[in-house]
Amino acid sequence: MSRENAYRESCVRVDAARAQLMASADAAKARVAPARLKQDVKDKISNAALDGVARVAVQVQQRPVAFGAATGAFALFLARRPLAALFRRLYVRFTDPTPDISETDDG
Repeated sequence: MSRENAYRESCVRVDAARAQLMASADAAKARVAPARLKQDVKDKISNAALDGVARVAVQVQQRPVAFGAATGAFALFLARRPLAALFRRLYVRFTDPTPDISETDDG
């Protein structure tokens, strides 16, 4: 093989390597574009949420009583202040020895 042929082949390999490098750089640039990253994050979050919902559905089907008890306990926890106020009012109403005297008494 002559030096000139070797030089031409090396130029062709360099051009091919340069084209491959440019293609890789373009692909990397597209991959780290803000819109692409944002879409990837949205996709991952939606997939994780759907997987979570599917797991919960399977668990509810397997243990409906436990799920109902947990849901009830959570509802009571969320409503603890209004329930406490209700029970305080009822306690005062039941333990008050003097009945309410109406303001519209005839006496």
